[in-house]
Amino acid sequence: MRQIRNYVDGQFVDGISTFDDINPVDGRVVAQVHEADAALVDRAVRSARRALNGAWGSTTVLERCELLRRIADRVEERFDELVDAEVADTGKTVRQAKALDVARAVANFRSFADTAASSSQKSFMTDLADGRQALNYAVRKPLGVVAVIVPWNLPLLLLTWKLGPALASGNTVVVKPSEETPGSATLLAEIMQEAGLPAGVYNVVHGFGANSAGEFLTTHPDIDGVTFTGSTATGSGIMRAVADRVRPVSFELGGKNAAIVFDDADLELTLDGLSRSIFTNTGQVCLCTERVYVQRGIYDKVVEGLVSRAQAQRLGKPDDPDTTMGPLISAAHRRKVLGYFEAAKEAGAEVLTGGGIPSLGAELDAGFWVEPTLWAGLDQQSTPVREEIFGPVAALIPFDSEEEAIALANDTEYGLAAAVWTTDITRGHRVAQRMNVGIAWVNTWFLRDLRSPFGGMGLSGIGREGGEYSLEFYTESTNVCVQL
Repeated sequence: MRQIRNYVDGQFVDGISTFDDINPVDGRVVAQVHEADAALVDRAVRSARRALNGAWGSTTVLERCELLRRIADRVEERFDELVDAEVADTGKTVRQAKALDVARAVANFRSFADTAASSSQKSFMTDLADGRQALNYAVRKPLGVVAVIVPWNLPLLLLTWKLGPALASGNTVVVKPSEETPGSATLLAEIMQEAGLPAGVYNVVHGFGANSAGEFLTTHPDIDGVTFTGSTATGSGIMRAVADRVRPVSFELGGKNAAIVFDDADLELTLDGLSRSIFTNTGQVCLCTERVYVQRGIYDKVVEGLVSRAQAQRLGKPDDPDTTMGPLISAAHRRKVLGYFEAAKEAGAEVLTGGGIPSLGAELDAGFWVEPTLWAGLDQQSTPVREEIFGPVAALIPFDSEEEAIALANDTEYGLAAAVWTTDITRGHRVAQRMNVGIAWVNTWFLRDLRSPFGGMGLSGIGREGGEYSLEFYTESTNVCVQL
């Protein structure tokens, strides 16, 4: 059985116990994962501190950026191995793992190398009353030892999204991958080592949340900050853990994202976009659409088109080129999603399509599959419309006016993403700017420039990631004032 070990101070280390890494496609155990105890987490943090205070702390920005580019090159060389690790842990299609997850890992390292290499700080020349001058300029310094906690839905993509700016800024890291998806973070340790990253700069500890590696890491007194992508509930717990020590946090949390479809929208473009935004990665993306507000004049056409696209989804093995949708991540997560299926029925939903567990044959039926599901007839205040489900589901709700659509879309405690579909570009700009979200798309979805700010409002997070915005979290600024 394949062993997935912790990585501390440049060495792979056994844990106090092991737990199963389960492939969600068919429920098979694909590896044994070594759980870190408090002592091992402490070793990882102390290793990161030594590296920060040692040779890594004296590296220049250009040296670190060159290293990031070497890491990107090595990721490309071991591309297929990383694809295999992502697919084994998540069950997503090989096509998606290649085109999105691993490809973005390469782009993340290179993009942040470019950003850090070209980053600058403002300076100010002040004229004093007596005719003298003062020069003020800021110097960026690493935040320090950073706890990096990543989720299971896009494990490699989101890990490298944090590692790129953290390492470029001169920090050291202790990574806690999701217990569901430990493979790629561990394989990345080998790649980091091969690229020449010094021991202690990158550490990986495996385990769970409460009374395990997650809690041991976030409560460690020598952690200087925490970056986390995941559920709002877990984010709240991390905030409590670091509050007494007043440590900074960067959170990208849950979403209950809306799409607004106006009656002048390009119907085929919109339906294709909505299908992607509802069903990509089996709906297990924080940016996925779970609420679709459709202007009444085209509501029936949108319903018909989306149902057709949902029913055209092909569930199957990740390496089958005809497969378009994989399983949910775990049995526990499927129980959660099925609970919302029941809640929708109890709330009076009309199940337009799906709503259950598919039969895929003996080889796959032990996996964690659900049908792509669409609902009509749900009230805005019903539980399935209010709470994040994180599955291949959406509620379709009609509206009459632009003001009504904006009010409905903004009627949520979350504020991560929204999409506006219209051929009136003036209205597209106007409505997108009124969305209370971190990112609003017009006539597209999941289109990203890695230099632009990304994050959420409300229950969807704190701070922004991307380009220079990421560097703001991973650095501390010292202002230097010189009287001339």
